[in-house]
Order: sequence, then structure tokens, then C-alpha cells
Amino acid sequence: MTDNLHVNANAEESAEACAAYVTGILTQALTARPHAAFAISGGSTPKLLFSRLAKSSLDWSKIHIFWVDERCVPPTDDQSNFKMADETLLSPARISKYNIHRVHGEMTPDEAAIRYTEEIRHFFSLAAHELPAFDLIHRGIGPDAHTASLFPGDPLIANRSGIAAAVWVEKMHSHRVTLLPGVLLAGKQTVLQVAGQDKAEPMYNILKGPEDPFQFPGQLATRGSEKAVWFLDTAAASRL
Repeated sequence: MTDNLHVNANAEESAEACAAYVTGILTQALTARPHAAFAISGGSTPKLLFSRLAKSSLDWSKIHIFWVDERCVPPTDDQSNFKMADETLLSPARISKYNIHRVHGEMTPDEAAIRYTEEIRHFFSLAAHELPAFDLIHRGIGPDAHTASLFPGDPLIANRSGIAAAVWVEKMHSHRVTLLPGVLLAGKQTVLQVAGQDKAEPMYNILKGPEDPFQFPGQLATRGSEKAVWFLDTAAASRL
């Protein structure tokens, strides 16, 4: 539809197109630097993308994987974003453990957030108050227009200085760790993958509704941004 909005017939075709885009961005990043930093999301939609990326020609020895958010569960738990990524991408692509920077969800939420923040600071060699600039941040949105683990009305949506934080998601009755808005805004490129009829309403609100990230967190680092590229299936795009 536009350079920043791509609509495909179904989730499979959308994942194929998204995988081609991700491969291109990461390949380009590696022409400028010896390593690339790629932050990924969980949920059901990315499984198709990750499976395709695992079969790509990317040099995974030079790509470091981080998480946009994670549930506070052990890495073997079926709710773990790490577990899903490990089954569909990390293990199939034989990505080295040294390139995997997971959130330690088995810790207490605050401890996990602090450890993750420290790991990111170390990897990017950040000075105090600096934010990391990921080469690519992969995100999705929920039926309520949340993104990462930033849900409508959460005070963290106003945080532009922190890297990661623990959050209690009341509607999900779960503790999570999430990257914060400042990091999402600092990303060099953002790719958003959205599928399903239940995403049609939030997609309309994010792109065409009033500009209000507190109500529609999916607008963070996407509304009017040339750095954000969307990949939707026709169901998710049906109201646009």
C-alpha cells in the first residue's frame, strides 16, 4: 500500500514478506558494523517469521538476539517468549549461546529487569543515561493496541529515559519485563508484524485514530515514523 505499510493475503505471505525485509535490514547493518543487534517479540504471529528466518542465509554468528519483552516464567515454560523463539529460530539456526541475550524470567521481576538492563548496557557500552540503538526492533500489537508489554494506561508509557522495567499486567495477571519507550524510539529500524481480524480495530486506532500513546501504545515509535514498517495480513488491514 505504501513503503511503510505492506498488506498480504494471509499470515503466511505476510511472514514471508516480513522475513525478506528483516533479512535485508540485518544484512545492511552488517555491511557497516561487525555485529548487528536484533530485538524480537513473542506471541503466536512471529512463529512463521522466525521459521523463515531460521532458513535464511543470514550470518547468525554476527547477529545478537535480544527480547522486546518477556513473561516472568522459566525459559522452559510454554508461556516463555524465549522458549518459542528457541524452538522456531535459535535452535534451528544454530545461534550461539553467546549471541543470545534473554530476559531471565525465572528471577523476580525487578531482578530480571535490572539484570537485563545491565546486559544491554554492557553489550552497547553505554554511558550513564545513554540508550541503546538496536539495528532492528521487531514488534507486534495486541487486540487492545498494546505493544511490547506496554498496555493502555500504564505510567511506563511516559518513561523515555529507562532501558527496561518490570511490569504487572493486571488483565493478564502476569509479571513481565519490557523494553521502555525511549529504547523503542531509539531503534534504528522497527518492523511490526500483525495478523488476524482481532487486530483490525487496533490497527485503525494506531494509524488513523487520535494520537494518544497512553490509549494506543502501538503508536510508540510508529506514528509518523519513517523508521517503522508494517506487515499485515488482509484481516488485520480490513479497516484501513
